Amino acid sequence: MTMKPRPQDIFETRAQPLVAGRTGLLIIDAQNWVMDEKNRQPRPEFYEAARTAAIPNMARLADASRKAGVEVIYTVMENFTEDGRDRSLDYKLSNFFIPKGSWDAKVIDELAPQRDEMVIPKTSSSLFNSTNFEYLVRNIGLDTIIVTGFLTDQCVDHTIRDGADRGFHMICATDACATDTKARHEAALKAFKGYCRSETTAALVEAISGCK
Repeated sequence: MTMKPRPQDIFETRAQPLVAGRTGLLIIDAQNWVMDEKNRQPRPEFYEAARTAAIPNMARLADASRKAGVEVIYTVMENFTEDGRDRSLDYKLSNFFIPKGSWDAKVIDELAPQRDEMVIPKTSSSLFNSTNFEYLVRNIGLDTIIVTGFLTDQCVDHTIRDGADRGFHMICATDACATDTKARHEAALKAFKGYCRSETTAALVEAISGCK
């Protein structure tokens, strides 16, 4: 029996070589409102993981990306209107209210965007649902998105799943994101691993530094 040739769009592995001009680094919700320990609910395990691992690793990935010509893109939770009427139902029910142009909506100083890097406001867990992110990155020619940020089991999870469904090669930097507890973080990584390539920051920095 003659075997039919295998389609050219089937890959043996998700670990495809990175191409600088087709890859973007996405930093999700690394903003003052999320990291405001004094005015938010007590989450000591989250803040410890964020400050000692996730944020430094996001900074390492951003630095490597800029050197290699990989697009660095930020998303922040931020209202489009003064009274927040544009927010999603989930944000309203969760009492997420981040005024437009406020300190709360700004990216934290440790990860400050550089000149000409996009910062996209969103009012949903997945930025695919409340922003023109997909339109923008397709205009740029990106097909691979490295995802970092907060929270692993919420916005990171939703973004990875939605990106995969929309035909992007999604990569999760597993130690450059965090959520309320380590247990929740690990459970989320296991839950969405079928939608993405999972890599450590060290492995991704090496891959980014060697990409064409």
